[in-house]
Amino acid sequence: MHDVTIVGAGPVGLFLACELGLAGCSVLVLERDAEPRSPWKADPLGNRGLTAASMEAFHRRGLLRPLRTASGVDEAPGDGRGTDLDPPPPPRTARRFAGHFAGMMLDPAAIDDAALPFRLPGPAAQGMMTRLEAVEAVLSERAARLGVRIRRGAPVSAISQDDEGVTVRAGERDYAARWLVGCDGGRSTVRGLAGFAFTGTEPQFTGYVMLATIADPGQLRPGFHLTPTGMYIRAFTEGYVAMLDCDGGAFDRSRQPTREHLQAVLRRISGTDVTLSDIQLASTFTDRAMQATDYRRGRVLLAGDAAHIHSPLGGQGLNLGLGDAMNLGWKLAATVRGDAPDGLLDTYARERLPVGAEVLDWTRAQAVSMRPDPHGQAIQGVLRDLLRTRDGTTYAYQRISGYSHRYDLGGDHPLVGRDVPDLRLEDGTRVGDLMRDGRAVVLDFSAGHALHDSAMGWKSRLRYVAGSARNELGVAAVFVRPDGAVAWVGEHDPGHEDFERAAGRWLGAPDN
Repeated sequence: MHDVTIVGAGPVGLFLACELGLAGCSVLVLERDAEPRSPWKADPLGNRGLTAASMEAFHRRGLLRPLRTASGVDEAPGDGRGTDLDPPPPPRTARRFAGHFAGMMLDPAAIDDAALPFRLPGPAAQGMMTRLEAVEAVLSERAARLGVRIRRGAPVSAISQDDEGVTVRAGERDYAARWLVGCDGGRSTVRGLAGFAFTGTEPQFTGYVMLATIADPGQLRPGFHLTPTGMYIRAFTEGYVAMLDCDGGAFDRSRQPTREHLQAVLRRISGTDVTLSDIQLASTFTDRAMQATDYRRGRVLLAGDAAHIHSPLGGQGLNLGLGDAMNLGWKLAATVRGDAPDGLLDTYARERLPVGAEVLDWTRAQAVSMRPDPHGQAIQGVLRDLLRTRDGTTYAYQRISGYSHRYDLGGDHPLVGRDVPDLRLEDGTRVGDLMRDGRAVVLDFSAGHALHDSAMGWKSRLRYVAGSARNELGVAAVFVRPDGAVAWVGEHDPGHEDFERAAGRWLGAPDN
């Protein structure tokens, strides 16, 4: 029996498997597809944007450099020690693409970096473009080194659970584990078999993505183009075209789009008589926005698209799922080990459900503003005016990048509940470098190192570091959970009792 079975070997399932493997759990990943490679994961169809929050997650586990290499992205300057220490140029001068809202592009130069809460320059200070195959390759390699088993060509057909564990039927075999996590996508088999309620809103549009031979490519301008009937995107990669048709989701995904249909939709949206002479690959999607009403039923949990689906507008899906995996991994591992405080695993859904709901609303707002009727066009006009302002652009960028995200963890300090800034110690070490082993971290900047004795009570689950940083943000001490969320801030003279309460809440009883 494994500690955890994960269904789905996409980025979310693999990231979660790495988190559990890092904590010493035995993990089995079951994947429906027999082969990991697919044109839908390669360039250009598999291109995805990672937000700064996701980049920080990879940085904290020592995976940022391998991911940059696999993605063909130039590495940030290093110090020769094989770590992600030195920052790239300041964010505003380095940022080339800031995202979009419903096809309305954000101007990187208009973003007020001073308004981004507790951001510091560093190797993960901004997002980057990658490919699904690159993400999965890096995570698969790490998972293998951690002893994670991956079985491909194993579609799940049945699930049963009791108080002791969960049995999964995949292919012709049964697999038993203490816990099961469904990371198997928007049409999740695990979600259906386990009986999770899945509720939300119906679509406003049908989306199309294709690789095509365009007879007269000069008729389509490169980039994002919002029109009165939808939006089309022509990438610089030859033949890649995406479209959003405001038809109320009328073209069902179960139908394969023909060349004639795709050409007719593209002509109507683009207002041209462009000709598609051949279609190599094509698929459809909608902006249907649905979310599980809970992320746990007994010993079965959901993460990623299995827990929530929405349109790809703004590139939030992959990043939202990686956030689920980062939040769940250490909590489930502590539960498996038996040292989790009461109710720790329940905080996964309590913290991530609101984040998912916010993203669904963010994509719904974009879909409504693209409607071709007078109401949608009026909304679009107001939004264009707002996005021309510094405050409007900064607000939208905060939402897209994840910089605005904050868990409600209690406490009055505005840093509590946010991702820890990538503080840099005097010796050049960054917070991200201290979190490679998946433990919590305490940074004690106070002159007397007042927290040492208290922190040692959780020595096996916590890394204590005393000293000064190049920018301490005006605090005396910071307690960071294994997922990077700040759980406690000590101001001025950090108190033992306050820290011990926070550590007990998240790490359980001290070591014996």
